[in-house]
Amino acid sequence: MKDDTKEIKEVLTEITGKVDPAIYELLTSSVEEKCQEIAKYQISCGGKRLRPALAIMSSDMLGGKLEDVLYPAASLEILHNATLIIDDIIDNSDFRRNDPTVWKKYGTSMAECFSMDYVVSIFQGANKSSEREALTEIFAKTLKAIVDGEVADILFERSGREDEPFVVEHRYDIISKKDYFDMVGKKTATLIQASCQVGGICAGGSKEQLDALMDYGWGIGISFQLRDDILDIFGDEKSFGKKIGKDIIKKKMGNIIVILALEELKKEDKKALLNILTSEGDIKDEDISEAIDIIKKTNAEDKAYDLSRKYVDDALKSLQKLPQNESNQALKDLAEFIIERKH
Repeated sequence: MKDDTKEIKEVLTEITGKVDPAIYELLTSSVEEKCQEIAKYQISCGGKRLRPALAIMSSDMLGGKLEDVLYPAASLEILHNATLIIDDIIDNSDFRRNDPTVWKKYGTSMAECFSMDYVVSIFQGANKSSEREALTEIFAKTLKAIVDGEVADILFERSGREDEPFVVEHRYDIISKKDYFDMVGKKTATLIQASCQVGGICAGGSKEQLDALMDYGWGIGISFQLRDDILDIFGDEKSFGKKIGKDIIKKKMGNIIVILALEELKKEDKKALLNILTSEGDIKDEDISEAIDIIKKTNAEDKAYDLSRKYVDDALKSLQKLPQNESNQALKDLAEFIIERKH
């Protein structure tokens, strides 16, 4: 697994080198020179380029050409980063990947303006493809699904945002696992699924091949979010690039670790954890430590990992229906990388 991880990281680095020029071209097109630094900032802060990699690997597996998928792949990364800019504003996050977030560095108004620039750039990338009509519809549906997922995630918060009447009125009292998986399916998995679908479409894949790619993308997409939730509570802050316990700070109930822990905790510990998540005012560092100590009394981490493993295994089964070649193997390695990643 160690060698496979090294190999897939090298593949991602190689794809980054191919797709980044297209990303920067789309983002800076028709943007005033004085603003180009802002337009490029979010992308320049790094990232694994997972979504364009999935598109390019999926296309290559079906015999597609790089030039046919390159700009749509760039659009997928831009779409992902557009949602991150907005997500950081919503969550009032100061850092992402150990760098200041766009709003923190340039101000909220600039972050909001350039999130719009990112959205426009998505469709400019689609227009560079012969499959522009199909891709435009996929990008639009995916963006709408992500918004639905983001709204649900906000409504899963147990307190805060008291100045937002809609949130206060529609906040969830209880979040079931079904609610959770519906939310993460929309917020995270739908874009990863779309990335595989886009690659297949650009390669002229059959309906059966596109269905298999979408099943694969959905499985690793859910697994990716499950792993993210695990790292949010149990990860290493320096490696993860985000503050550990961020979901606790934001009083988010849309974290599988929190949901599984609450199912298992005894009365007093359950009450103590809920008191932290529903408390008035800001969450302090000692509150985070207490919440994590309570969660560690449960088997939530192991249960979440097992769920993540199940979704990856289902995704790997989908790859059996597709051409068995180097790109298919790379997609298998990528699935394993997702479940074992540290950031």
